[in-house]
Amino acid sequence: MTIQQPAFESRFFASSDGLKLHMRDYGPRASGAVPVVCLAGLSRTSGDFDAVAQALSNGAGGKPRRVVALDYRGRGLSDYDKSWTNYDIRVENNDILTVLSGAGIAEAIFLGTSRGGLHTMLLSATRPAAIKAAILNDIGPVIEQKGIARIRGYVGKLPKPRSISDAVDMFKTMMSAQFNGLCDEDWETYARLTFEDKDGGLTPRYDTALGKTLDLIDVEAPLPTLWPQFDGLRHVPVLAIRGENSDLFSATTLDEMARRHPDCETCTVPGQGHAPLLLDEASIARIGAFVAKVDPA
Repeated sequence: MTIQQPAFESRFFASSDGLKLHMRDYGPRASGAVPVVCLAGLSRTSGDFDAVAQALSNGAGGKPRRVVALDYRGRGLSDYDKSWTNYDIRVENNDILTVLSGAGIAEAIFLGTSRGGLHTMLLSATRPAAIKAAILNDIGPVIEQKGIARIRGYVGKLPKPRSISDAVDMFKTMMSAQFNGLCDEDWETYARLTFEDKDGGLTPRYDTALGKTLDLIDVEAPLPTLWPQFDGLRHVPVLAIRGENSDLFSATTLDEMARRHPDCETCTVPGQGHAPLLLDEASIARIGAFVAKVDPA
């Protein structure tokens, strides 16, 4: 039997307060191409980017390049924090800078899904020189209250499925209205990326205490907008991706981003909501084309 080796190397770094932080490292480290840094959503992990990371590291972005994907504290293979209040975007942003420094990455193209896009916009203030270009996956300066309310209803609150097929059925019940364009393979991939077999059962790949951070949000009050943070990306090319059925990132916000940014491309993924899974060939090809334009061979 042939044992398939993973397409990445797992690397670990220490945060400023001593937690172990995990990063997937794909592709050649010394290719001369600008690397891509992938930042996941709130309760998501580095595994979400495996398909696009493999494609980019093998040359889909014009030439083979290094691609790294991070697990925030409390997600994936990174340590869980004893204090859930440290699952804070400012603490995580500092962790990102720590990992990039340890990995020797001074400048990169950032691909951020949801919370990862917020981190990318925040980096425009904390480390603007690190950003060569930005790909924002279903996130923008205006976050819709309906989407936040829906996410708050399930993060840290999902029942533990008995099997992957049980998890697939649960997700189809919860999400099929938004993700009406997924095939059965996509649903199974999403379920396996969300849960792991641990201690004789399926458990989420994140600290369920993350849900407490969302309980602090008043979903009845308008959320602060992030236009200053988005405007901080005016000096770099941006690709803004929106799921056609997204309830967190509106088409109106997408249009306004394109209007006010001098080099902002937009893309809508049909049949998907918040946030597009980036598993389909069309989305990966669109990202590859943008990366190749930003860093041509």
